Amino acid sequence: MTASTPHQPAPLTRRAALTGLAAGAGALAVGSTACTATAAPTPSATASEPAPGAMRLFADPGFNFAGLLALGAAGMRASEVGEVLTAVNAINAAGLSEQTYTDTFRSWGDKLAAPPAAGRDGGGTPSQTRRFRSLRAAQYYAQALFYVLGTDRPGDEEAVYRAGRRAWDTFARLCTPAAVTAQVPWGKTRLPLWFFRPDGPSQRRPTVVLTNGSDGQDVDMWTYGVSAALDRGWNALVYEGPGQGQLLFLEEIPFTTRWETVVSPIVDWLLGREDVDGGRIAITGLSMGGNLAPRAAAFEHRLAAVAAMPGCLSPWLGFDKELRDIVTPDKAETNRIWNEEVVPELTPQTAFTVKKRFEIFDRQALRQAREGKVLTDLWTPAQVAMGLDITKVVGRIKAPTLVLDYDFEQFYPGQPRQMYDLLRTRREYVKLTKATGAQLHCSPMAPQQHCDVVFDWLADVLKR
Repeated sequence: MTASTPHQPAPLTRRAALTGLAAGAGALAVGSTACTATAAPTPSATASEPAPGAMRLFADPGFNFAGLLALGAAGMRASEVGEVLTAVNAINAAGLSEQTYTDTFRSWGDKLAAPPAAGRDGGGTPSQTRRFRSLRAAQYYAQALFYVLGTDRPGDEEAVYRAGRRAWDTFARLCTPAAVTAQVPWGKTRLPLWFFRPDGPSQRRPTVVLTNGSDGQDVDMWTYGVSAALDRGWNALVYEGPGQGQLLFLEEIPFTTRWETVVSPIVDWLLGREDVDGGRIAITGLSMGGNLAPRAAAFEHRLAAVAAMPGCLSPWLGFDKELRDIVTPDKAETNRIWNEEVVPELTPQTAFTVKKRFEIFDRQALRQAREGKVLTDLWTPAQVAMGLDITKVVGRIKAPTLVLDYDFEQFYPGQPRQMYDLLRTRREYVKLTKATGAQLHCSPMAPQQHCDVVFDWLADVLKR
């Protein structure tokens, strides 16, 4: 079976029970129960299902979640409904697989990244057509990037990231005013950041630092924060840290377990600006960022508010128990079991999921994934994933904290409420529900509702 073979659900055997790895690739955890991919949508689909009726773009729930993220972004002009649905139809017609998904969305990215025929409008200012074409291109490249390791050209990962980054940079440059870009020192490298400001007179404004998760791209921060912040007269800062964006795909730097060391120099940079109200700097964390942002706030007390979207105490617990049980204090024995008992039984789709889930935690795992290989050292990246547990430090957060949860939260079920219970500061717990179409991890079909909840809360706690 090759990477281009139509997607088939992986059997849940003892050695291949990797459903917890499937954040967007092959299985959907509902509550604490895992479900393999279902059959094609049927007229009997009901609202009690995680993604009923028209929300079923693909039969496989993992691919479906990714497609819903692309479709929902249309509300913030970061995609086009017709373009996404046309891509979905083409993928289903060709046979759903990592290959067809990547090729189709990459083609859409290439198409929109090219400058439009009229590069400038009548007033001689940068074309808004090109601006939002570039934003949509960044979205479609991000869709392709997630699945490229499962194709017959996994080494294209860097090229697809670079294409998406060029599209994002073009969009940021064509904003009015143009986003301020900078490189903030961190360790032996620098963190790229984009600082967006409302159009209007320069004045000190509240500012939100937008923290991505383990697989999101910069375009997701537009959908889940920048656009809403600008509409409310706020500044918004987007950045890429270790395990993300440039640092991961170009510099091969995996996640750090001390995210406060990432955020503190960004706060320093913000405090040096005359258009930032230093007493009203908030931080949000989307997806696994719901672990990173609270970790930063536990040590960086210049942050005035925190929003965990959703609350995530331990990313490691998002991995299936069968996998977690393999990892013991004995590195050699862990890797022996992994390589001799587990890896030989992986299907191509589950092998892709393994590559994708672990490339963010270890340079060797990333390099092997780009060579089309499953990592041989499971123990080392697992230590990083386990080290991200913030259960013991959440109580140190001093800033008011919002914890979001979602109906049918796939990846961290139960953890948002647990985080809320551990907080010792002003706090609020909000669950977004299927009643308004805001179910599933990060409310992929309802980013506008999502932003309304978050920014209304931020405005309340940071009001003068």
